[in-house]
Amino acid sequence: MKRPNKPTDYVFQVSWEVCNKVGGIYTVLSTQAKVLENIYGDDLIFIGPDLHGEEENPLFLADETILSPIKKLADEEGIPVRFGRWNVPGNPIVALVEYDNLRPQRDEIYKEMWESFGVDSLHSYGDYDDSCLFGWQAGRLAALAYGYYAGKNNQPTAVLQAHEWMSAFALLHVKKHEPRMATVFTTHATTVGRSITTNDKPLYTYFSGYDGDQMAAELNVQSKHSAEKAAALHADCMTTVSELTDRECSQFLGRQSDILLPNGFDPSFSYKGVELQVIRRRARKRLLTICNALNGSNLTEHAMIISTSGRNDFRCKGFDLFINALKRLQDNNGLERDILAVIAVPCWVKQARPDLLERLAKRPAIKVMDATGMPVMEAPFITHELYNYHEERLVRTILDSGLRFGPDEKLHLLLIPTYLDGNDGVVNLPYYDFLTASDYCVYPSYYEPWGYTPLESIAFGIPCLTTSLSGFGQWVSTTIGHQPLISDGVAVLPRNDENYWECVEEIAASIRGMSMMSASDWRAFSDAARKLSDGAKWKDFINNYLRAYTLALKNDN
Repeated sequence: MKRPNKPTDYVFQVSWEVCNKVGGIYTVLSTQAKVLENIYGDDLIFIGPDLHGEEENPLFLADETILSPIKKLADEEGIPVRFGRWNVPGNPIVALVEYDNLRPQRDEIYKEMWESFGVDSLHSYGDYDDSCLFGWQAGRLAALAYGYYAGKNNQPTAVLQAHEWMSAFALLHVKKHEPRMATVFTTHATTVGRSITTNDKPLYTYFSGYDGDQMAAELNVQSKHSAEKAAALHADCMTTVSELTDRECSQFLGRQSDILLPNGFDPSFSYKGVELQVIRRRARKRLLTICNALNGSNLTEHAMIISTSGRNDFRCKGFDLFINALKRLQDNNGLERDILAVIAVPCWVKQARPDLLERLAKRPAIKVMDATGMPVMEAPFITHELYNYHEERLVRTILDSGLRFGPDEKLHLLLIPTYLDGNDGVVNLPYYDFLTASDYCVYPSYYEPWGYTPLESIAFGIPCLTTSLSGFGQWVSTTIGHQPLISDGVAVLPRNDENYWECVEEIAASIRGMSMMSASDWRAFSDAARKLSDGAKWKDFINNYLRAYTLALKNDN
């Protein structure tokens, strides 16, 4: 018997980021899980890669009693899988599959995909093999599970939703070998669009002149693009996260999305009230102490903390813009308040800095460390040692910018080049705890199909800036109905290929303005931010997924 609003009997969601915290798709799936699980219960199964083997994965709660008949069938079919639950709100069922046993069959799989769907795997390299073999294994498991359910129930309805090109082979496998299942493909960014950006080409000025296949060949991403395009063209329902990315789907993949799936947020992930105040004080104290230890300074709790963060997509995320805005702010002087600007971006980390840890060991337990009189440390802006310090683009840009460091500066910079999981050795705060320390967040993206970081920011009541080139920024503009200002909780900065230095000036001015803000004005902006986030919850957005499943079933028949 179907639950209310449940358009299918079963849903299989396949992603490389299930129980694997890599980027924004992890946030999409882990925060929607509770709402979708409330609708589907144990008829919702997430499928991800088993990358930990015998090592413990804190995100995966193994349970051998879950779907044991399917586990037995999988063993018989040579599909190594572990069932359990995802350690996130909702605790949905998860299947983690290994795929190494498919490597001897790789060429046969690629041949089948070429002959059936025109997927060109000849130009593969890097993570292509792992992603495609995972997708194939995930598709095998989903088809097997559906066959099991079909044996118990006459023709149940089921949808497989594949996220990104890494899961394309799951969709294509099901399309060919279990056509009774409907399929949804969701691209969170296009391979060609991201590649154009990361290769420092102007995406928007010449957008209408770019051919997807031609650019994929020029940028050496033919195979990834080919898999992505095949999944998009053969899915029963094509989806993406924003109008921005939908333009790319039409231009590069040859198919417009049937339904848009904007990303929501689950409020159970955020803190409020006294809990928020306690976590915020602790996080601020930690960041200010680290900065003081590096610079021999004495920033107090009255300093303003601003931050930017995200995956290490330097140009896409606008980190260059942020750093240049800081330099402009520092050069113009006139700051009346100390500012600590934090960049939290995972890099190739070697270890926590031993010299910094030694100095931090001397800090008082209660208040912010006063490091006055201590010498400025070498590289006084970074918390961890890197394997590629001199090659890391973030580091090079900071050094080349001419930013000044030391106790006499009003503006200080802190680069945290590691995942914030609470155990990095220096900051030792989970990301959301770290985020609460900020008074203002800046996300000046150039390429951002959605943009979770600003949504997370306002969910915690932190005013932020994003750009018109982010899907979230466009959603804010549409929701508010006018050019969003910081008084709305989110400022949306118009950005294009021609106004880089104008944006630098605008960001510098916005930071200066926020530093002069009264406490009452900041609270008003914070309240506006939180109110805006109330309209971007998964309970409001999940219906788009249900519409996609309904359409996929209709098109599959």
